[in-house]
Amino acid sequence: MTHPHAATTTPNLRRRIRALLSGWDRQVLHTVHARKWPGSEPVLPRLSRSANHGVLWFGTAAAIATLGRGARSRRAAVRGVASLALASAVINTVAKRSVRRSRPLLDAVPVIRQLKRQPFTTSFPSGHAASAAAFATGVAMESKGWGAAVAPVAASVAFSRVYTGVHYPSDVLVGAALGVGAAFAVRGLVPTRSQLPPPSPSAAVAPALPDGEGLVVVANPRSGTADAADAVRDALPLAEVVECAPEELTSALESAAGHARALGVVGGDGTVNLAATVATAHGLPLAVFPGGTFNHFAYDLGIESVQDTCRALAEGDAVRVDLGRFTPGPDGGRSGHFLNTLSLGVYPELVRIRERWEARIGSWPAGVLAATRVLRGEHPLEVDVHGQRRPMWLLFAGNCMYRGVGPTPGHRENLADGLLDVRVVHAGRLPGLRLLAAALAGPLSRSPVHAARPVHRLRVTGIADGTPLAYDGEVTKISGELVVDKKVAALTVYRPQTLL
Repeated sequence: MTHPHAATTTPNLRRRIRALLSGWDRQVLHTVHARKWPGSEPVLPRLSRSANHGVLWFGTAAAIATLGRGARSRRAAVRGVASLALASAVINTVAKRSVRRSRPLLDAVPVIRQLKRQPFTTSFPSGHAASAAAFATGVAMESKGWGAAVAPVAASVAFSRVYTGVHYPSDVLVGAALGVGAAFAVRGLVPTRSQLPPPSPSAAVAPALPDGEGLVVVANPRSGTADAADAVRDALPLAEVVECAPEELTSALESAAGHARALGVVGGDGTVNLAATVATAHGLPLAVFPGGTFNHFAYDLGIESVQDTCRALAEGDAVRVDLGRFTPGPDGGRSGHFLNTLSLGVYPELVRIRERWEARIGSWPAGVLAATRVLRGEHPLEVDVHGQRRPMWLLFAGNCMYRGVGPTPGHRENLADGLLDVRVVHAGRLPGLRLLAAALAGPLSRSPVHAARPVHRLRVTGIADGTPLAYDGEVTKISGELVVDKKVAALTVYRPQTLL
């Protein structure tokens, strides 16, 4: 039997704890309002207003993605925004409705510090602090450098909510804690790059070239990162760096392969594709320096910067990777090769339209325009796959199996698995929705709109004359029959053993 005294003790204890916290809250609030903060009066209220509706953070994300010029910066920006979105949703739909705390009185707040428009929602917890903490934590998970740059701004926004008198200190602390929790929740759903397992090691023998002696690097200056070639020259003073126009790449690579101990390449996936083909034919190891817009192959190797490749060259660290092959090849050649993906259907048309417009309006606007036109979906592709006639919007073959990074397959853990990742989006109404459904489905074996299967060899027949085929961002035209297979572990590529 419970003693009557115990029943009254618990409520009394709760009231004492609540009174103690409330007293601390008000004491700290009064101290902040009474103290003079040099230089803060013209800054903190404006900073607080700029964070309304996440405007400050969306602008910061855009700046990070633009100024960073790399995949890590873009990932940091996207993760920061995703963390902010989750934190804001939790705060506004659950937290504020669960605890209806009134805002602090403004009697002790100097007028110059007060916001022109006072918030009308409840006080607990602080949505601004949650968004700031979520964004900063999300950014830091992908990029410590950008995280260190954003953290002081995020802390200032959180403090400004107390400084301007619209929140109690506990509102800000709890809001910040929820924001950090939101960033970790996003990381649980979509792992950071550092959490993903590196490509399975298939160690290869390659010469160590600490200062680039014996390395000939061919650079495509028209790729996305124009200054990558200069970075290679600075990092590897003994390397020979040759810059040439896109139409001269093949001859330049062949010439370089004739006297090099190792072949290097600066450019996007299309340029790397050419270099990989030449390096394989001459039995040379390949050093990939990411210098294009997307750099999918380099990033799946774990190479994100010139310095990553230089570390591998210094130690002679290399791995063997598969090289995809399709027959017939481009321009009537016997065969062609791909490092990343090959596809028939809507994607080749998208690439063709994008390339037509990107010189005028830029890569990303051209991509949006191309997607808008292509997804109107006038005529699906009709081909015979293993003897069966099938209408489809997309036939995709990946060089090795792609794994899910978020809702879409975007990362390969093993670049020498001997497999083709074949996916089909079946034809039907609304191709845009079908493609989205296929992306969300990820590597499902079968669904009403999407089928996926690992194979060693793919044969497609009944292809109409002039059907576009895309491979590693390049487009060619084929007809009749297409055979896709692989050269297993055919290419040696420099890759650092330890990824930073």
